[in-house]
Amino acid sequence: MGILLSLLLVFRTNTAYDRYYEGRRQWGLLINACRNLAAVLGGALPAEAGGGHRIFYARMLSNFALSLKGHLRDDMNYAHLEAVAGVLPDALQAADHLPTKLATLLQASYERLRGAGVLEPVHLLQLQPYHGTLLEVTGACERIKTTPIPFSYSFFIKGFITIFLLIMPFVLLDTYGYFTIPIVMIGAYALLGLELIAEEIEQPFGKDSNDLPLTQLANRIRVSVHEGRSVDLPGHKKALADPPYTIVH
Repeated sequence: MGILLSLLLVFRTNTAYDRYYEGRRQWGLLINACRNLAAVLGGALPAEAGGGHRIFYARMLSNFALSLKGHLRDDMNYAHLEAVAGVLPDALQAADHLPTKLATLLQASYERLRGAGVLEPVHLLQLQPYHGTLLEVTGACERIKTTPIPFSYSFFIKGFITIFLLIMPFVLLDTYGYFTIPIVMIGAYALLGLELIAEEIEQPFGKDSNDLPLTQLANRIRVSVHEGRSVDLPGHKKALADPPYTIVH
């Protein structure tokens, strides 16, 4: 029973960690895509186009990351979004799916610049793979969030652990006597601890201490795209990307 339970727990924790790692990998793709978009736009837009385009794209890409964080946590704070010229706050608050709304506004802005002759068709070909990554990452994160570990599977493991711990004292009592008590306590701590760890990390987008630091990652994107578009960012906002703590939400 101990060997069988160990195999089940290993599979359980590995499955939970795969979800955690996949969430972090998707946010890594988002960071790279936003940086690449900022770099391509920085090279494609002429310097004489003025600072309006630089500010627009720096803030829109920052808002996309912040909106995805709020969307995944069901805790959208519109006050944290950057003010963008031509984008009404009421229109954003009325959106049912804010990341898609912002991605659509970004796509429309590329087309307007192409129609005005500021961007060439070849520039759109360069932008599309990175722009498409924004919504691909959104869909992948939603898949992780909305596909929990099946209840019957997790319930079976909890039941198996309970039966195992109830039987253990009767098996060890004749051999170890009073030492059975600490042995069972240590075994219970290890088995229940592994199950609790799996439950902790199987939903990586929450606000628990071991979940992904989405706020830090989103602010890292904000710092990167502002720097890539040569737009100044206040120091207190830059500090949010690299706070003096190991775990930050």
